[in-house]
Amino acid sequence: MNSDDVLARLLAQAADSGGDFVTLRAIVEEASEIGAERALHRLGLADPGAEADQNELRELLAAWRDAKRSAWRAAIAWIARGVFALLLAGMAYRLGVTGLLK
Repeated sequence: MNSDDVLARLLAQAADSGGDFVTLRAIVEEASEIGAERALHRLGLADPGAEADQNELRELLAAWRDAKRSAWRAAIAWIARGVFALLLAGMAYRLGVTGLLK
């Protein structure tokens, strides 16, 4: 018996008995399970290898974020070094240190 049959029987039972709390709760649980299965199937995540695929995608996304963060940090470090080098060169020029190099 599949979930659709169980849900149909529960609905029939609710119609006959007036829908007591236990029956209504069972209907909600079965309907939720059917809806979740449909959603997973529509997303292409209903196959047995879907969990491994999701874990691999999460790892790939984490690696991408780490690489992006590292690239930004490296770019900022290079810009800071360049600014400090220009500042140091400007100070050397202002202090006349370039005359000592001749």
